[in-house]
Amino acid sequence: MTEELRVAVVGAGMMGADHIKRITHRIAGARVSAIVEPDAGRAEAAAADAPGSLSFTRLEEAIEAGAMDAVLIATPGQFHAPVLKPALEAGLPILCEKPLTQTSESSLEILEREQQLDRPHIQLGFMRRFDDEYQALRELVSSGESGELLMVRALHRNPSVPESYTEDMLITDSVVHEFDVVPWLAGSRVVSVEVKHPRRNSLAPERLREPILVIMELENGVLVDVEMNVSVQFGYQVATEAVFEKGIARIGQPSGLQRWDAGFFRVREHESFTTRFAAAYDAQIQRWVDAVRRGDLIDGPNAWDGYLVALSCEAGVKALHEGGIVPVEAPERPAFYA
Repeated sequence: MTEELRVAVVGAGMMGADHIKRITHRIAGARVSAIVEPDAGRAEAAAADAPGSLSFTRLEEAIEAGAMDAVLIATPGQFHAPVLKPALEAGLPILCEKPLTQTSESSLEILEREQQLDRPHIQLGFMRRFDDEYQALRELVSSGESGELLMVRALHRNPSVPESYTEDMLITDSVVHEFDVVPWLAGSRVVSVEVKHPRRNSLAPERLREPILVIMELENGVLVDVEMNVSVQFGYQVATEAVFEKGIARIGQPSGLQRWDAGFFRVREHESFTTRFAAAYDAQIQRWVDAVRRGDLIDGPNAWDGYLVALSCEAGVKALHEGGIVPVEAPERPAFYA
């Protein structure tokens, strides 16, 4: 493909608007050709960042108008399946923000629809795989330079969360990222999930019992613990420590200007994922655009990866409310996704 890839962005909320600006200003070989957003105010605001784009209220209308070559889905998770189905039916390359869908049953339906095509068309928006530090850690694991990977400790902290954030979202909106990136790092899928409740943070919203400690066991025996903490106040922090036979590796420590003054050491921390993973989002979108333009369609996590994450999230939510160790059972990977 020699011409620019025409991308329809579905959803013009915070994530969609951010992607529209990204494609317009920082991604080569693509432009936003259509914005699909039922809210007129959001659509109008987003269109200002995508000169020449067309606006639609439904993806089916944009498809009928032939307004795109590929689709980027940035709606809330509950709206993914209704958008994925017509996009697959039209045979369009798709980049879908996490999750694939909100249940393993509906994710499996999407897999079945996708397998009617000639090859995978869906790439999942798990942007941590495109982060330089995560990639360096994965290379270290794969190299064996520090021996076998034994354990992983992860931190996922938010200063606060909006009113719309519910108890289940500790798993489905936050730990969902660890359910993808840790198996990717370790080369082995999640086989069980357990959730522990430490002393509750009195600063947390009344509706949330947090922080929580999520313990995963991987198929290769690696144990993982994830601190999920959404009322930590000081900033946004995602960090990982890998314990090897011959050493320790850490990623996610703050970077930037360091100051020593008035008896204190200070370094500024991120306040949201949009800054911590800005470069990773750019790399993810650029690699997807490049893959579509050369005919590969995807270059990153696929729908099968999204299905495995959905299974882990369901186990995590069950463990969150019922306690105990909850197994994660998955069928054999279809050859289509090999």
